[in-house]
Amino acid sequence: VQLQASGGGSVQAGDSLTLSCLASERTFGGYAAGWLRQAPGKEREFVGAIIKGGGSTFYAESVKGRFTISRDNGKNTVYLRMDSLKPEDTAVYYCAVDLKMHNIVIKTPAFWGQETLVTVSS
Repeated sequence: VQLQASGGGSVQAGDSLTLSCLASERTFGGYAAGWLRQAPGKEREFVGAIIKGGGSTFYAESVKGRFTISRDNGKNTVYLRMDSLKPEDTAVYYCAVDLKMHNIVIKTPAFWGQETLVTVSS
């Protein structure tokens, strides 16, 4: 599965931004999907994930209540809506898919997408 992320950019603290990730496979609907990120000088961390049917999501505590994951299986796309952005959200963001959401949560997904940079200034 090839994944292409987009939507990153530079924003001010408190702003909102939505990332998109387009999957190449029509079987995208059979995969859990999610997002990971890596801030400068830090380890990669889990952000959030959504099951293949889209009915259940799971988030890192650091983004819970501010970020929302959704998906449109008809468009082979997963989204990350980010509200109330903080400078500590500055990172390169990666989308990922796996047959098991757990593998995304533990940062070992089967497929990674290219990164998209989000910069939040105070």
